[in-house]
Amino acid sequence: MKDTTYSDADLNRLARKRASAKLGWYIHALVYVAVNALLALLSARSQHTWTVFPALGWGLGLLIHGVVVWLALPGSGLHQRLLEQERQRLSQQRDPW
Repeated sequence: MKDTTYSDADLNRLARKRASAKLGWYIHALVYVAVNALLALLSARSQHTWTVFPALGWGLGLLIHGVVVWLALPGSGLHQRLLEQERQRLSQQRDPW
């Protein structure tokens, strides 16, 4: 297994990328809550339940965004495991003995 050591510059770049991605998700979630709350108020005044459809569709998008940010972003646990598996597979193909 390869030793993954990062320089200070690499760590700083990775930390900035991950922090930016997480901040982007938090902003996305805040806008989702604010817009859907406003739509719920409008829906309550009109006595229709149409707001569930945009909330569910957008909620799915928010969920996918969260999965990408917390599970598949470079440096995350899932990304690291997949990267190591791929390295091992390639190494075995190159050197089958």
